[in-house]
Amino acid sequence: MTQRAIDAAFMRGGTSKGVFFRADDLPTAPDERDQVLLQVLGSPDPYGRQLNGLGGGLSSLSKAAIIGPPTRPDADIDYTFAQISVDRPIVEYAANCGNLSAAVGPYAVDTGLVQRPDGDTLVRIHNTNTGKIINARFTVRDGLAVVEGDCTVPGVAGSGAPIRLEFLDPGGSITAGVLPTGAATDTLTVDGQPIEVTMVDAGSPLAFVAASSLGLDGSELPDDIEATPGIMQRIDAIRRAAGVAMGLAAAPAEVPLVSPKLGIVAPPRPVATLSGTTVSANEHDIVARVESMGRIHRAIQVTGAMSVAAAAKIPGTIVAAAAGGDGHLLRVASPSGVVSVDADVTADDGEPRVNSVVLYRTARMLMRGKVFVAR
Repeated sequence: MTQRAIDAAFMRGGTSKGVFFRADDLPTAPDERDQVLLQVLGSPDPYGRQLNGLGGGLSSLSKAAIIGPPTRPDADIDYTFAQISVDRPIVEYAANCGNLSAAVGPYAVDTGLVQRPDGDTLVRIHNTNTGKIINARFTVRDGLAVVEGDCTVPGVAGSGAPIRLEFLDPGGSITAGVLPTGAATDTLTVDGQPIEVTMVDAGSPLAFVAASSLGLDGSELPDDIEATPGIMQRIDAIRRAAGVAMGLAAAPAEVPLVSPKLGIVAPPRPVATLSGTTVSANEHDIVARVESMGRIHRAIQVTGAMSVAAAAKIPGTIVAAAAGGDGHLLRVASPSGVVSVDADVTADDGEPRVNSVVLYRTARMLMRGKVFVAR
């Protein structure tokens, strides 16, 4: 069997990497398209390494973006995110990746899909997964997105040019609203035991629990959490129960692998990072660890940080109870360092409304050429 070549680019956006395609370079039939994405990333791989593809063995490194012309007048580009499971033949479209969103605007400019003059520019991105608009602001020079700069992203070595991401009206991305159940905090029964959960959808559905409810203090690094006997099974059971409560599925077994994610939060305290440094309690406002595709994320997803920031401003949530400080900008201590997020949250007839969430990322094109798949 010979192989066929497909135009593609390999890009880093924030703390994620993914393979970018033009929509018209992929099959139009969903099943055929998904088979291409699985082959390109190297899934399913029972060894968990994706050696036969471009994936990196983690959810943050097993992603794809499909870019095409806009299908609504207030956007310059359409962007569909695909999360590819590492060890299962599953391609999920039930949520967006905020980190990879940072690379969409530069990709569109660098490949000529969007024409922009030199200088500061705006690319309006329609994320088809959520139906929401993301405004990406960055600098163009010689017709290409600028890469060099002094903006740093926890979890990414070096620095790069800043990309300002503004997520407009991100509440209720795929659920009924910012608070999908209408309550700031719910009590779920999981495996016969009650547990308090805050369910939020501000860019992507997340269920939050206090670290203490899992027997943690919040400062544990991902490997320590994953090595704790029974805890990942407990996290998945809570996540699936929350998915049913949020209306994402009729039964726990039907809840998508990609959504909702589960966030673990704790008040500020000294926390070690994966780089070996320590973040002091006065350098952040809340500690957060977020599950993704059955693993604890090594940094924090942009959509995870968005939901943390939004929930911190909603009275009665578990997140608000854990968050210190009263500033407009929330500093979230992740396993890779501190991420600052600015959420504009107001009340609309007594219901919380997230008008926008802003944060900065960097992105870089790593490779542009052709990927090969079986005919």
